[in-house]
Amino acid sequence: MAAFFMETNQALILFDGVCNLCQGSVQWILKRDKKDQFVYASLQDKASQDLLQQYGYDANAMQSVVVVHDKKIYTQSSAALKVVMLLGFPYSVLSIAYLVPTVIRNYVYQWIAKNRYKWFGKQESCWLPRPEWANKFPKEFSSWLK
Repeated sequence: MAAFFMETNQALILFDGVCNLCQGSVQWILKRDKKDQFVYASLQDKASQDLLQQYGYDANAMQSVVVVHDKKIYTQSSAALKVVMLLGFPYSVLSIAYLVPTVIRNYVYQWIAKNRYKWFGKQESCWLPRPEWANKFPKEFSSWLK
């Protein structure tokens, strides 16, 4: 298994590119990422699938946002909490949810993930970011693998 090294201290957020909730969440983060901490990619992208497979994840079975930061992979509720922690105050206040046992947090996360298309809808194809955000969506991750 390859070691994961990022050229910067940025976190990579892998999200469901056809999910309206996921797209909305990415746009929300983009607008609040004042420290330029995040880059993004769709779980449907080949580069994302290859990266996940490097770490033993079945990319086709992923029903979660994935955050890769500081050589660690976070999924489900831990991924969402990692994002708010990195965004800093006032969003980091939400990280108090870490006090809730992971099994309970992930149960709620999975319930939302299971119903996200029904509640929020989905697109026929992956969302494309605004031109000014293009640099936040790398096309490949091979430079991040050693």
